[in-house]
Amino acid sequence: MQHFDYIIAGGGASGLLLAYRMAGDDFFNNKSIAIIEKEEKNTNDRTWCFWEVPGGEFDHLLHQKWQYGLFKSEGFKRSFPFAPYEYKMLRSGSFYGFIRKKISEKGNFSIIKGMVLSAEDTGTHVIVKTDAATYTCQQCFSSIFNGELAKGQTRYPLIQQHFVGWFVKTETPVFNANEATFMDFDLPQRGNTRFMYVLPFSETEALLEYTLFSEKLLSTDEYEAAIKDYLYNLGVKNYKITEKEQGSIPMSSYPFWDNNTQNLMYMGSAGGWTKASTGYTFLNSVRKTKALAQFLKSGKPLNTFQKRNRFWYYDLLLLHILYEKNHEGSRIFGSLFKKSQPSQILKFLDEQTTFFEDLKVMTKAPTGLFLRAVLKRVLG
Repeated sequence: MQHFDYIIAGGGASGLLLAYRMAGDDFFNNKSIAIIEKEEKNTNDRTWCFWEVPGGEFDHLLHQKWQYGLFKSEGFKRSFPFAPYEYKMLRSGSFYGFIRKKISEKGNFSIIKGMVLSAEDTGTHVIVKTDAATYTCQQCFSSIFNGELAKGQTRYPLIQQHFVGWFVKTETPVFNANEATFMDFDLPQRGNTRFMYVLPFSETEALLEYTLFSEKLLSTDEYEAAIKDYLYNLGVKNYKITEKEQGSIPMSSYPFWDNNTQNLMYMGSAGGWTKASTGYTFLNSVRKTKALAQFLKSGKPLNTFQKRNRFWYYDLLLLHILYEKNHEGSRIFGSLFKKSQPSQILKFLDEQTTFFEDLKVMTKAPTGLFLRAVLKRVLG
């Protein structure tokens, strides 16, 4: 069996980001590193969006960025500057190409094609089995998501952020190219948390995503009918769909990192790196892989890397509410955007606020809902 110092199982965003950190740090120059992935990634199979201050690490790869945002709910509309942030969009094709180029410049990386079937920590090393061969390593980092872990328990609510997106080109100008529609709840909720998300690239081109935070997915026809209705209400009659995307992101406070061992760590969504209350993962992965690369130099067990923080508890309360009263999402986010500065909300969701700032944001939400959620979590 071929042996490596490190194996990265899965060549998605978190796996490639960790490889990128290792390739850029001389500490790992004499380490053998393998990336195992079932297929080569070189297309725009993902779209990552996030808010970040200007001058970010991957700004040179951005597909688009916006300075202004729009929030809408029934009877309420607010345009706002993202400052001090920018809202950024990164398409995976350029990201994959950039990271792979950096890795190819190093002689200690191996790219192995295969489907990882299992990874077992023996206590002294990890055995990684694929559909083609078996490998060993000192430490393994896996981004292969096992949704059954969260589904097979009842302590932590699990809902999905699920969506269908259309990239459209219209015959006439209709979009404000400088303003991203962050959330538009001004559409039929049908007992769920439903909103439209619009990223314009020009006055005639945009990505529209019909998004739900709910337990159950819809049929593809239902998502697409909602996008058609939305375009019709914008006055768009003639348009061309240039591309489609569809996805479902787990939103749960289930502590996926409890499954980490001394020599085996789960990353990305598989490791609980997805922000449970929003579904955003990319920027968390950027930050955590940077910290992880430094952590590896300490020689400490991998299962001591990640711990709960107070934001984990905040997310748990929101998901508890949305799981039991899924229609309340529009009311909660609407209350926040009516009463708080959007920049403060974004800072809070980015987990960069002080505890005092946390309180300022949380008191703008419907307090009764959250107090009942706290009591129910405490008293059962």
